[in-house]
Amino acid sequence: MDTNKSLEILKMAILMERKGYAFYSQVAKSTQSQEIRQIFETMAKEEVLHEKFLSDTFKAIQKENKISSLALPKQEDAFSGLILTDKLKKEINAASYEAAAISAAIDMESNAIKVYAEFAEKSESKEEKELFMWLSNWERSHYAILLEMDKELKEAIWYDNQFWPF
Repeated sequence: MDTNKSLEILKMAILMERKGYAFYSQVAKSTQSQEIRQIFETMAKEEVLHEKFLSDTFKAIQKENKISSLALPKQEDAFSGLILTDKLKKEINAASYEAAAISAAIDMESNAIKVYAEFAEKSESKEEKELFMWLSNWERSHYAILLEMDKELKEAIWYDNQFWPF
């Protein structure tokens, strides 16, 4: 992939991360739930890390006209200690702002995973492939926790409304 194309892709990736940060920050500010606030604040912080790394990579490509070897930051599992408590499940109900935010966030993360994986596939250099696969995998951690929250929410709704077939 030529340098200009790489820079264009990085610009788009930086914008995606900024949008993610803005969205997650807004959800964190708007929710009444402390636990949900912590989840979305963590996701917002990770979007800032992604943006900084992408911006630094962008500047390096502008300077050197290529991606040099990358020192990809270690991916921390920021959500490993998260437990979807009964309290958290009760705070999220089907018609709530938080439920809508979770659903929208799932779509955002799914799109980011897809876009980064496509960039990796189209990349010609090893470094570009590594960069975009790293980003795709990191976004998967967000996606996984959001899916788990959504699943728990659905099950709680089904249970409360006696939708279970048995």
